[in-house]
Amino acid sequence: KISVDSATMMNKGLEVIEAHWLFNATAEQIDVVVHPQSVIHSMVEYNDGSVLAQLGNPDMRTPIAYGLGYPERLESGVSSLDLLKIARLDFVAPDMQRFPCLRLAYEALKTGGTAPTILNAANEIAVEAFLAERIGFMEIAQIIETVLSASEIVAVESIAQLVDIDSAARAHARKCLLQHV
Repeated sequence: KISVDSATMMNKGLEVIEAHWLFNATAEQIDVVVHPQSVIHSMVEYNDGSVLAQLGNPDMRTPIAYGLGYPERLESGVSSLDLLKIARLDFVAPDMQRFPCLRLAYEALKTGGTAPTILNAANEIAVEAFLAERIGFMEIAQIIETVLSASEIVAVESIAQLVDIDSAARAHARKCLLQHV
């Protein structure tokens, strides 16, 4: 599933929503940039304009070692980053037409309330259907958008409410899939 979420950029969209809650940042304050070298894994811009970036070789052993050893740092087996070998760092803005799941995540964050829960629930069902070869790749975003558009977005009142909203959104996504076939 993570590979599909990466390909649709939904993983980045969910990280935008996560960053909103972790750092009390608005959608307008959170940017996603495409970085082809995959060396910079995160950046934070401070009020003074300076930027702190976390760099490393693109290897999942690093975050796994961090997670296992926290708060200590463990040897991950990943070679040191050679900036001279990399030589350059490129960045481009994501194409929201090409990656509609990222656009939908930003829209869900801006809408607020139960929209992010509905987004995630519909994505789970759509990706599951894609992996089962019941829908095509491009239909993942269509299912999510259909469910979001048809859902009533309300203020979050409780965890129990979110569990119910999640279940309803999943059921709606499954219904969309039945109508799709």
